[in-house]
Amino acid sequence: MRKLDMTRMADLLLSTVFILLVLPLWLIVIPVLRFTGEGEVFYRQPRVGKDGRIFDLLKFATMLKNSPNMGTGDLTLHNDPRVLPVGRILRKTKINELPQLFNVWKGEMSIAGPRPQTPRIFALYPQAIQDDLKKMRPGLSGVGPILFRGEEKMLERAEDPQALYEKIIMPYKGEVERWYLNNRSIRSYFLIIFITIWVILFPRSRLAWAAFPGLPTPPKELASFWT
Repeated sequence: MRKLDMTRMADLLLSTVFILLVLPLWLIVIPVLRFTGEGEVFYRQPRVGKDGRIFDLLKFATMLKNSPNMGTGDLTLHNDPRVLPVGRILRKTKINELPQLFNVWKGEMSIAGPRPQTPRIFALYPQAIQDDLKKMRPGLSGVGPILFRGEEKMLERAEDPQALYEKIIMPYKGEVERWYLNNRSIRSYFLIIFITIWVILFPRSRLAWAAFPGLPTPPKELASFWT
């Protein structure tokens, strides 16, 4: 059986199991969101998937409805005022990402892979990296999301968050995601799942750097963030 067939089988099996496991948690989160904030439970946003197809990424709603047209738009900063009170908890624990298990189950995403971006953000990648990323399904988690778990704080420190994100962070993220494309395996697939859980429990951990030797060297503007 081919490696990618095994990955899809693992996606289908794990997403089904995880959906069943977190269902009791969702039964708590859904009514809380329904009766707090603006009453929205789910948030759908177009993202770029495999072969450049656009799909609706599913999340629990954690921000004001009009957030994309307010403040920093697609960028979310640390202590962003657009984030709802309950949303802060959901985002910190990554519970807000759990509905994407349905995207995985449907085959639009994988458990492990590059994070899917909006068309505008995806266009910030150099063309060669865009072409490479279209070769695989985007992931619920991946090397890039693990390394940039503290991205909101990283942007908060910048004098010009938009410039840092577009000119420094996105090109480097693209190199990291391309590295994963060239080094992906069933082992790295399960390693990403383990390390994702690990860094949620231990946010300051540098385990990813040890687990994935050979990662592209970060630009000097970002290097201090991981030291």
